[in-house]
Amino acid sequence: MSLTQLFNQKTVFSLEVFPPKKSSPAEAILPTLKELKSINPDFISVTLGAGGTGRDNGTVEIASLIQNDFNTPAVAHIPGLYQTKSQVLDLLDRLEKVSVTNVLALRGDRIAGKKPAGDFQHANELVSFIKEKRPEFSVCGACYPTCHYDAANIVEDVKNLKLKVDAGADHLISQVFFDNNSFYDFREKTQLAGINVPIEAGIMPCTNRRQIEHIAKIANVPLPKKFTSVFDRYENDKQAMKQAGIAFAVDQIIDLVSQGVDGIHLYAMNHADVAKEIWRETKSIFEATQKA
Repeated sequence: MSLTQLFNQKTVFSLEVFPPKKSSPAEAILPTLKELKSINPDFISVTLGAGGTGRDNGTVEIASLIQNDFNTPAVAHIPGLYQTKSQVLDLLDRLEKVSVTNVLALRGDRIAGKKPAGDFQHANELVSFIKEKRPEFSVCGACYPTCHYDAANIVEDVKNLKLKVDAGADHLISQVFFDNNSFYDFREKTQLAGINVPIEAGIMPCTNRRQIEHIAKIANVPLPKKFTSVFDRYENDKQAMKQAGIAFAVDQIIDLVSQGVDGIHLYAMNHADVAKEIWRETKSIFEATQKA
């Protein structure tokens, strides 16, 4: 079954993990994957490199572990900005050898002082290339409810997103956001633009203030007062901050699922305990969406 077929049956619940540091072997993530397997997610995506470089620090090996050892569909990230066509083809070949044929095609973040490879300036170019050269692959894309930081405005951003979908992206995963109204407004704009593929909402629990503020800054994601109040009240109490962050994420998820979101993609930052607790609090909500 392709991942896109899942959206016809239920509200999808998926997770993202990232490879260990370069100094650690790919197998260092095994304890985390074992814990996440107990959630039985619909798929697990794994990032490629840091900062958009596309440097493989064990991504193929981890995707293989997810798919072949833990029997969970794996989605490998492919940022294109700093990769050549031949490098992308090599990566696709390596993924196909381990039976991983689901990828997330991204432009990738720009790095100050580093020159792009020049083959893929935009994500739609990468999507089109993958669908042309490896049509057996299922390709999903990223979207930005609060507008991509390089776009002049949300209208321009949605037009660019339509190019990505028209190039062959068969479902979308959103950047994190902390105000569900921004997602609902964005979803309405995509529908008006004729974007009819499933869109998963990206949710990140706020268990670490510095980490969340860093991500919000580089992705240009606004932090609403309701959200920052959690920081202000609990940031000096680690356990209270963790519980408040989980509760905020659970509240977001329940609201999104009740409003008919296609799926939730949880950015758990390799914290299996956080992901498991969120799943315990929302499992029945997802099970209620199963379609006959």
